[in-house]
Amino acid sequence: MILVTGASGQLGHLVIQNLLKQVPATQIAALVRTPAKAQDLATLGVELRQGDYEQPETLDRALQGVEKVLLISSSEVGKRYPQHVALIDAAKRAGVKLLAYTSILRADSSPLPLAAEHKATEEYLKTAGVPYVLLRNGWYTENYTASVPAALQLGAVYGAAGDGRIASAARADYAAAAAQVLVLPDQAGKVYELAGDTAYTLTELAAEIARQTGKAITYQNIPEVAYQQALVGAGLPEGLATLLAESDTGASKGGLYDDGKVLSGLIGRPTTPLATLVTAALKG
Repeated sequence: MILVTGASGQLGHLVIQNLLKQVPATQIAALVRTPAKAQDLATLGVELRQGDYEQPETLDRALQGVEKVLLISSSEVGKRYPQHVALIDAAKRAGVKLLAYTSILRADSSPLPLAAEHKATEEYLKTAGVPYVLLRNGWYTENYTASVPAALQLGAVYGAAGDGRIASAARADYAAAAAQVLVLPDQAGKVYELAGDTAYTLTELAAEIARQTGKAITYQNIPEVAYQQALVGAGLPEGLATLLAESDTGASKGGLYDDGKVLSGLIGRPTTPLATLVTAALKG
């Protein structure tokens, strides 16, 4: 049995869809806090298991009979580490044979503040006594193409990444990689640095939006604080705005760049091009 945490989220859904192409639905379980919100997975034959990181006893029940776990990093920034520890401890008690964890690109040396909780989780895994594999995911291209509507309205892409090159990939690419690792043998101890095949700057993102729309779109680089304030002004929660602004600064320092092409090698195809995701964003 393979259990996917965060299964009601976008990445979790995509991972399960990929797993269904390779293993029977009866061998897949989805860990969800509220089963009623994941009935679409149940209709596919996936077993829903209720679990809450804040209630360890629910995790013990959810992990019964599970051989492999995909721990998709929690979405609650600032609370991630204790939540991850709770799941890892439950996995150990259940005798899980492999735990795959979605970390961040070069977690041990990343300049992104976001990496701190990932690094701490990795360090805990090293001593927890559960066989594990690290999926160090780079940035989702969708993190940037979400700004396409605003760019069209304002005539510019705004950010704080300077000329930093961003080797992002589609969420679907990372999901395919996670599913592949879960079905491949002998994965314990491996570390995958996962990123897109082709890197770009935000200037090049703006140029791609301009190319596809025929409109004049430029890139405006602004200080991190100003960018964070602009995101809040656009309606983003303060925590998310801070995360995105800090990550842009990290990108300017090379934190989102990688040219190893490990991701495409793992999934057996090129990663999704930036142009494809810009097109998707324009279609809404």
